[in-house]
Amino acid sequence: MTSHQSTQTMKPATAAKKLGVYLEATPAEFQEGVVSRAELNALQSDPPEWLVELRRNGPHPRPVVAAKLGISISGLARGGITDPLTTEQIEALKQEGPEWLERERATQAEVRKEAARIKEKAKEKSKDKEAERGDQPGRPRS
Repeated sequence: MTSHQSTQTMKPATAAKKLGVYLEATPAEFQEGVVSRAELNALQSDPPEWLVELRRNGPHPRPVVAAKLGISISGLARGGITDPLTTEQIEALKQEGPEWLERERATQAEVRKEAARIKEKAKEKSKDKEAERGDQPGRPRS
């Protein structure tokens, strides 16, 4: 019996998201076709010049812009940034250091700090439960 494996494909928008690029800035042939899993892997492992250039200079999609600025996507919207930005525009924004950007960076730092605190608390709680049950190495759990 032979197994037939179908080729997994995705829409260009999905592939662009996985590649971290703005779909509208990609070549027409990329936008108009479908992308197989193998093609996506090839683009990731050996990116063509257009992909290298897009990743370097943009325009970048909002998740990438937010990450480069160290804020959330919601923070971008609150700051009035709704369009993709180039690397040059992102750097200019960092240099300007507008109040909203500093505020959003502080908010993001607090969110990360709180997430780390919650994770640590959960870890401690898990250890406490193990100690309560009397878990010991080599002893089977029930």
